[in-house]
Amino acid sequence: MQKTANSVTRMQALGRLKAGKMNKTEQAYDRYLGTLKAAGEILWYRFEGIKFRLADSTFYSPDFSVMRADGLLEQHEVKGFWTDDARVKIKVAAEQFPVRFVAVKKKGSGWEREYFD
Repeated sequence: MQKTANSVTRMQALGRLKAGKMNKTEQAYDRYLGTLKAAGEILWYRFEGIKFRLADSTFYSPDFSVMRADGLLEQHEVKGFWTDDARVKIKVAAEQFPVRFVAVKKKGSGWEREYFD
């Protein structure tokens, strides 16, 4: 059965939470970042901490802003799956801003990373 754009859009809209609310995967990643902070591997992190302006009326808010122990600031996007729009936004942001963008996905008991810089 082939899905139409409308059915996919409706399905995605049902899964979206209000700004400032974490889904279950983001909650798990938040706990993971907490363990990294306690271990001294990162200095700071914040959920939806920075909003990037990509173009007129086009913004991108990564899920987590993370400062590593070496001082490098990263923007982490937690994904279960990618939409075309989300992948374009992270690539455009990586081209425009001197910040490392990282997509993270749960894999087994750990996290798989994809870097955009």
